[in-house]
Amino acid sequence: MNGTDTTAPPRLRAADQLRLAGIGIRSRKLRAALSGLGIAIGVAAIVAVLGLSSSSQAGLLAEIDRLGTNLLTASNGQSFSGAVAQLPRQAPDRLGRLGGVEAVAHTGIVEDAKVYRSPLVPEMKTNALKVQAASLNLPEVLATGIAQGRWLDEATMRAPVTVLGATAAARMGITGVHPGQRVWLGGRWFYVAGILEPSVLASEVDASALVGYPAAQELLEHTSVVRGEAVTGPPSKVYVRAETGRVADVQAVLAQTANPEAANEVDVSQPSDALTARAAAEGAFNSLFLGLGAVALIVGAVGVANIMIISVLERRSEIGLRRALGATRGQIRTQFLAEAIVLALLGGAAGVAAGALATALYAGSRGWAVVIPVEAWAGGIASALLIGALAGLLPAVRAARLSPTEALRSV
Repeated sequence: MNGTDTTAPPRLRAADQLRLAGIGIRSRKLRAALSGLGIAIGVAAIVAVLGLSSSSQAGLLAEIDRLGTNLLTASNGQSFSGAVAQLPRQAPDRLGRLGGVEAVAHTGIVEDAKVYRSPLVPEMKTNALKVQAASLNLPEVLATGIAQGRWLDEATMRAPVTVLGATAAARMGITGVHPGQRVWLGGRWFYVAGILEPSVLASEVDASALVGYPAAQELLEHTSVVRGEAVTGPPSKVYVRAETGRVADVQAVLAQTANPEAANEVDVSQPSDALTARAAAEGAFNSLFLGLGAVALIVGAVGVANIMIISVLERRSEIGLRRALGATRGQIRTQFLAEAIVLALLGGAAGVAAGALATALYAGSRGWAVVIPVEAWAGGIASALLIGALAGLLPAVRAARLSPTEALRSV
């Protein structure tokens, strides 16, 4: 024996290291809270953005499933000269006889008619509202409900009676339907029979005052001439419900069936495609908010690194005492690194909770299912862990390099 002590230094258990990290954080609560706040804000932004986007898309896709993807439309296109073309009057009947079609409804824009709250409203203030003649089965085909009042029937379709779309009613300040409720439509009073719920698949109906075709012909001069005789004006859009398994087949022949003589003048669309595209497009805005969240995380990392560097300077005496009592450089390094990681994880956990709460509150207010992707909260926690490790690495190395004698000089 040469008298040299070769006993290995005692190893600290993980629980002991976490306890030491907790003591360091608790002794500087305010500073630790402010440093963790940046990480919490960044993680909350990431979780909320991804959660709200997923919830919105889930709500939109659920709405598409409820309304169905089998609605097709045939509408006025453009002629070869660039003018607005017209659908033939026989288009709805032709499409109704097409194989694979379940139901057909149609509307026709009454070009010269405007709708106002009263005749005292200046003519220029149209609020971008249209007057449209509508078939009686329009709400059924569009899967749109009646918010208040009732829809047109065999009697009111011939009378000065209108049903307002949701947007039209809101823009005119009409919040309810009551006896004697009227609007100034086409230069005369029309009674309001009802207000539609928002039409997800046909937004053009929302901004319209709808009347029956006979009333449009007799009271608003919505007519066309056939063989020298005035008849009800042509439709401008036909809504077709196809059998679910035959949507593509019906869509392929819709234009030619609606207008055999000029199929190129018919615009054919599937409204649910626009909703699906909107659901996909909502993710395009996520990058901006995720970038802001990343900036907040970087700010949080700087805050954690700052507090740990200051902590090393303030705790030189503690480091020297621990080294004098036998703590190794590795144990000192692990202690300060663990403090940074725990601090970041606490901020990350707070951020995940805040982001999830914001998602739940907003999604609940919109009637969406609350969806928080696994990658949102898992990514937030992983980001916090990585930031804590990177931010605490340099201060931990600096603390481990302090010699016991140099550190104890500050005691």
